[in-house]
Parts: sequence; structure tokens; C-alpha cells
Amino acid sequence: MNSTTHETDFYAWTQEQVQLLKTGQLHQIDWQNIAEEIEDMGRSEKRQLESRLELLIMHLLKWQFQPNLRSRSWQLTIKEQRLRLAKLLQKNPSLQPNLTEAIEDVYPLATISAERETGLSLFPETCPYTLTEILSLEFLPE
Repeated sequence: MNSTTHETDFYAWTQEQVQLLKTGQLHQIDWQNIAEEIEDMGRSEKRQLESRLELLIMHLLKWQFQPNLRSRSWQLTIKEQRLRLAKLLQKNPSLQPNLTEAIEDVYPLATISAERETGLSLFPETCPYTLTEILSLEFLPE
């Protein structure tokens, strides 16, 4: 197999590269594609962080701005996303410094999602929650 296998049979390519690494056949490694895949894996973790923050903030907004519609489902979604974020950050502590910037980046998307689901267009221009509040298992905005 060669680097074209990367495009035609990704799974077979991964297995071949693992075998080459384990047997020390470094001269046959597809270094360029391995580097790109590792880079993609890192971006994937950051995208997961942003996606979870976006969903969490959207539900916090819904909770705060639609108090009459609060449900156990919203509360459980908020709790679930916080726990999943904590697990992601535990496994990837180097993502921690990205949290403030990620919140700023995803907040406009969270407001669009919240507006789509609620029909409301009164959400603050900047995120009204602190990082500590967003991650706190106890915090629910009033």
C-alpha cells in the first residue's frame, strides 16, 4: 500500500501505518498524511469544544429568557453538556486556554439557534454568562 490508499481505503491505510510504526519501518511511513490526520484530530477536539459550548449557551439563553417554558429536558441538556465539556477538558487540558475565545466565537451562533427555537430576538449582544457560570453544574440563569 501507499499514500493513495489513504484516499481509497482509509481504514486499510490506518492499519498499515500502525503496523509500520509498531515494527519500526519508519522509512515506509506516509508521514505527510499522518501529520495531516493528527492535525485534523486536534481540530476535531476544538470543534467539539465549540459545539458543546454553543449548545450549552443556547440552552442557558432559552432557560433565562423563556422562564415559563422551562423543562426538565432543557435542564438535563444543560447538565449533560457541562459534564461532556468537563470530560473533554479533562482529556484535553490544553483546550482550557481556548475557552474564553471559544465562548466569544460561538455566542453569536448560540443566539441564532436560540432565536430560531424561541422566536425571540432579545438576546444580549455579548455573552451574559461568565466562564465559571457556564461550566458550573449548579448555575441556572434567572
